[in-house]
Amino acid sequence: MKHGVAFRKFSRTSSHRNLMLRNLVTSLFEHEQIRTTLAKAKDTARLAEKIITLGKKNNETSYRQAQAFILKPPVLPKLFTTFAERYANRPGGYTRIHRLDNRTGDNAPIALLELVDNPRDFKLEMTARAVGRELLNGKLRWDSPRGVVNSGVEHAETAVAKELSLGGFDSSELRPTTRRNLQKVMKYRGREALTEIGSKATAYIETLLAKPIAQAKMQLRADSKEKEKARKRANPNFVGNFPVLPSRAGTAAPGETQSAMRLVQGALGRPARWRSSHA
Repeated sequence: MKHGVAFRKFSRTSSHRNLMLRNLVTSLFEHEQIRTTLAKAKDTARLAEKIITLGKKNNETSYRQAQAFILKPPVLPKLFTTFAERYANRPGGYTRIHRLDNRTGDNAPIALLELVDNPRDFKLEMTARAVGRELLNGKLRWDSPRGVVNSGVEHAETAVAKELSLGGFDSSELRPTTRRNLQKVMKYRGREALTEIGSKATAYIETLLAKPIAQAKMQLRADSKEKEKARKRANPNFVGNFPVLPSRAGTAAPGETQSAMRLVQGALGRPARWRSSHA
């Protein structure tokens, strides 16, 4: 029976395992984001939470305990100043784990371990993109793509501030999941984060609007090259076909509503008639 076996062994001795976890926690405090296997990320997050709690206590005993654990002395001031101030009002949950993909070779699951509210917050970036895309889709329901390109989308910061005041069952421009993630990200952040996520959402909207225009210019440029080649070959009956730019699997055009299976299939999920006419 498995009695008294509390944590992972990682096929290492206790001294090797503890030194490895201390090194991971030190790297996490130094860079605020690290990429490692999922199992190591879980054990590293457990220890990092305890060390940040020592930093919030900010007394001589906690300083000596943190000093004995962290491997790089220059990281200590960051723990007792930056992290202690950032998480002063947060009762816990200082780390976040994002499952990424599997490692080539042994197929081990890889995860991104980060400190919440760090300057490169991964969840903040993804939430801002989701907000920008859903605001753009809402605009495209009532206007044509050309009209949206000409008029643009209203400033996203106003929409974000409105979403933060809504409840769980209130109707809004965002999906309930996106609104819930937005409220989680902004719960312990100040006014500066509202401006930051609004600017990121606006920038992503502009990227989505500019992508079809860039693709059209690429097609026109390629077509003009083909026509120039045909003219040099003295073939006036040449008719150039626009090159088809395949989209990445899972990518939908702005305003497009498709099932998840169709988005994952990408070009393979298009009807046969569409493929034959654009071949």
